[in-house]
Amino acid sequence: MAAEGFASIDFHAFHREELPRRLGDGRGAMAARASREHGSLAFRLDSGDAYTYAVRDGSIRVEAGDDAADTVIELAHDAWEGLVHDYESAPGLLYASRVRCRRGHAMRFVAWEPALRALFTGRPIYEPGAVRLEDRAGQPLDVERSFRLDDDRDDMAHFLRTAGYLLVRGVFDADELAGFLEDAQALRGEARKGDKLSWWAKGRAGEEVLCRVTRAAAKPRLASLPNDARILELVSLADRPLAHRRGEGNGVTVIYKNPSISEGLSDLPWHRDCGMGGHSVMCPVLIVSTFLTPATPETGELRFLPGSWDRSCGFMEATDRRAPRGASFAAQPGDVSIHYGDVMHAAPPPTRNDLSVYRTSAVVGFARPDGHIHIGGTSYNQVLHQREDGQIEHLAKVADRA
Repeated sequence: MAAEGFASIDFHAFHREELPRRLGDGRGAMAARASREHGSLAFRLDSGDAYTYAVRDGSIRVEAGDDAADTVIELAHDAWEGLVHDYESAPGLLYASRVRCRRGHAMRFVAWEPALRALFTGRPIYEPGAVRLEDRAGQPLDVERSFRLDDDRDDMAHFLRTAGYLLVRGVFDADELAGFLEDAQALRGEARKGDKLSWWAKGRAGEEVLCRVTRAAAKPRLASLPNDARILELVSLADRPLAHRRGEGNGVTVIYKNPSISEGLSDLPWHRDCGMGGHSVMCPVLIVSTFLTPATPETGELRFLPGSWDRSCGFMEATDRRAPRGASFAAQPGDVSIHYGDVMHAAPPPTRNDLSVYRTSAVVGFARPDGHIHIGGTSYNQVLHQREDGQIEHLAKVADRA
């Protein structure tokens, strides 16, 4: 049965009639370009019914059965239906153990996701250089430009809605930052492995380290961030009204970067914030990060893929030599970044392991007022907490078990 507000889809009628019709409006060519290196993909229901998507002559051909498919994904009808309606995602279904890979490797399913979004919803594929990003004067956009609070609001709004992100310098002063850092240090001392409100990882020597705490609204100064007038002013630059959302914890998260991580999800790959699911019922989402310590390549930075927020882009490791560099900023304490949840962004590992201070940032999220979690709860990220030691496993490890 489809989630509330979505029509149920007949598996056979969709593949025999509806999907072939959609292929004729250019979606097939887009999907073929995005999936040509990933082999053919089949969806098999619990009943055994299956269809294969294969690249043929520059488009996608839909074939009954899965005997010839390179990758076969078995799943329930409601999970497949959620993919079509774009409220389920490949990573989310894998973390929740709601799919089984019966042939090939499940990371091929993840790699196919941009092509599936093109087929199912018509969402364009991100192709570097295919879209010219311009400023309000029609000149090429300086994708690493930063702003201040008193800069022209129209320029700031245009930049956000074009690039998908925005960095604003000097939003918070030294006294405010000292209070935020005091709260962050208290949270570090209170976090416990397996509390479902903190993320843990292992360093190269096997030591357990804290990566994030999602209950930061328990501290009074950090709890003020969602209602801070400066942050609300920045959120109002979005293309529609957005309201604070509680998210995976209690509404404010603190991220602690660490060097030389060997296990756990601390150094994030290129991803979107609705990558665990919920795009069609939750987005647009706006994420606001307040930097409490420097955010540089040495301490652990954020990188953004300009112009990717209204397009689809595949999963990539931030450290992969084939991955894009993207845009970044040497953010300083008191600076604030905002980005659409759909913009591809990454948090690569710090390039130095001998520093006394690494990036610490406080994060709050905003979403459309009618947004909701179709599976209940407060966040799609809740499915990530599978281990008693508080470690969030890397997607590739989860896919290995699928």
